[in-house]
Amino acid sequence: MLAQSPNWPQHLGPSRNGVYSGPWSEKSGFQQIWKHDLGEGFAAPAVADGRVLVYHRQGGQDKLESLDAATGKTQWTYAYATGYRDDFGFSEGPRGTPAVDGDRVFIYSAEGLLHAVNVKTGAKIWSLDARKEFGVRKEFFGTGCSPLVDGGRLLMNIGGANGAGVVALDPATGKTLWKALNHESGYASPVAADINGQRHAVFFTREGVVVANAATGKVTIEKRWRARMAASVNAATPIVSGTQAFFTSSYDTGALLLDVATGKEIWSGDESLSSHYATPVLADGHLYGLHGRQEHGQTLRCVEWKSGKVKWEQPGFKAGTVTLAGSHLFVITEQGELQVAPATPKGYKPVKKVRVADALVRAYPALAGGRLYVRSEAGIAAFRID
Repeated sequence: MLAQSPNWPQHLGPSRNGVYSGPWSEKSGFQQIWKHDLGEGFAAPAVADGRVLVYHRQGGQDKLESLDAATGKTQWTYAYATGYRDDFGFSEGPRGTPAVDGDRVFIYSAEGLLHAVNVKTGAKIWSLDARKEFGVRKEFFGTGCSPLVDGGRLLMNIGGANGAGVVALDPATGKTLWKALNHESGYASPVAADINGQRHAVFFTREGVVVANAATGKVTIEKRWRARMAASVNAATPIVSGTQAFFTSSYDTGALLLDVATGKEIWSGDESLSSHYATPVLADGHLYGLHGRQEHGQTLRCVEWKSGKVKWEQPGFKAGTVTLAGSHLFVITEQGELQVAPATPKGYKPVKKVRVADALVRAYPALAGGRLYVRSEAGIAAFRID
């Protein structure tokens, strides 16, 4: 899908890079259009063809709802029983963002249930239990990969046993196309990119970097990049630009820029941009993202892609997400404030600050068709930005 698509059909948008190329105006008042109550979960919304797909938990059921993008009214609901319990007292709802591909939408629950649903009717197409199918373990906070559909393959950083650390499935049937390695999953979702004329899948597992031929599953790069401590995760999605890929993690692990065509490290370290869970964005040769542990406080940083040099940092962020809309950053704090600022290595100067939620925000936003969709612990709200 092209970046100028009016949809936001998956985790981090059309090109899975957190970039919105649709209409918006710096003069916008960010007027709220509607809001809709939701249950538990950190799953971000997806937007496709006038629908907003929201994935959450209410009581003993996980629910995928299709909302009318114009009104927020429910069009259909797909629900199933869940028994997931969080060992650390966090939300017991889904973590992974729905992925829409044609007439199908794919969801992956915190307890490892993968479903394909008809996006127009809400009817189940197929489902599988990754715990039984691939030996997936619970991990610290359940399972959290957001599905990726690319080239007729459903790619998952699934963390299974017996050679099923990363897998590709048939989107139409759920049958396994290939599987590779024994890596635990972590919480980072895969991306796909053309590298040296071939399509590759790029994963950031709990063990580290994995690059595989997307069609065959043949692993071309496997590089350990994780904390020494057991109580740690890799959660930020990789960023690919040309033949280079950026990986970032917290827990004294740090960032890595890798040439995925050759497997050579370009730079690395824990001083540039060590992101706990929020994926940075890339604009004009610079990365913009949140550095540090969420619970310890974070700084917003601008880092030069080619060198890892920090150009500026802005303190005062506990946690949040960063999205790129044209030439501007949309930074949403976990306290529910949207800060809009030019994406420039010269400094951070917000031109607008707007309250978009009155409850904790951990999910990424969605931007589509001149609208901003923000999911918080209280529900989801839609705002005009054009």
